Amino acid sequence: MKVIENYKKFNTTEKSIVTIGTFDGVHVGHQKIIEQLVATAKKENSRSVLLTFFPHPRMVLQKDNSIKLINSIEERIAFLEKTGLDCLIIHPFDKAFSRLTALEFVRNVLVNHLNTSKLIVGYDHRFGKNREGNFEQLEEYGHVYDFEVIEIPSQDINEIAVSSTKIRTALQEGDVKKANRYLGRAFSISGEVVSGERLGNTIGFPTANIKIPESYKLTPKKGAYLVKAQMENTDHYGMLNIGVRPTVNGVDETIEVHFFDWDKDLYGRTLEIQFLDFLREEQRFESVQALKAQLSQDKIKSYSLIQD
Repeated sequence: MKVIENYKKFNTTEKSIVTIGTFDGVHVGHQKIIEQLVATAKKENSRSVLLTFFPHPRMVLQKDNSIKLINSIEERIAFLEKTGLDCLIIHPFDKAFSRLTALEFVRNVLVNHLNTSKLIVGYDHRFGKNREGNFEQLEEYGHVYDFEVIEIPSQDINEIAVSSTKIRTALQEGDVKKANRYLGRAFSISGEVVSGERLGNTIGFPTANIKIPESYKLTPKKGAYLVKAQMENTDHYGMLNIGVRPTVNGVDETIEVHFFDWDKDLYGRTLEIQFLDFLREEQRFESVQALKAQLSQDKIKSYSLIQD
């Protein structure tokens, strides 16, 4: 898969089969669109092209810094690379781009640069300035500029009943199992292992402190989770805690993971950690010993979930 950072850098005489969207999460609904895109391109000996945007439009148009994304842009690229796409275009979304009318978007982007012969979109796709463009307009422009518009039927999308917003909500509620069903895989975070206060070492539960570099990356609800990560080509299970560590009067939110069968140094490594299940809410314990007792119970519960 070729990755291009701006649609203006994509120029070809070869016909393109195109889809457009933010594709945050690359969830099972997105995957259905991409599968049809790739299959159509192969059948017609054309190039499959996905046009996406970064930052998220809401971050630019509404200055909505509160929105958190399911994927970092690097994660989105990694997931899309597995789909068989020929080309991924990540166009910088800014106010100037947002002001393109529906006609300008079709003419300047889809026709002049992407050389679109077929456009595949979801049934509720909107585009152009103020989201003024809809499927009917796309069809009209298709007749003018000689490209076909294929709409994924509403019943196909509704059967899946999934959206990026639903996944974000599930994660914010701690329901990682629901989020994982919608994603078609385990939700994950990636970050570097950094030094912490090493409290876990003193109570028999050493932890790796994870620092996520992207401020816009969504993290699930505070609490304890069953997770796994691949290290040295083997899956290792563990318990991860998101929170402020109220038992020791913590202030800043941290992400700490204790692996059950790992005793090697992890400092400086970048780990991808997959969330499998929610164990319990974050809580304040009367003492460090009470915390240790709860962690032992969490470990027992984790092993029972792993064996299910």
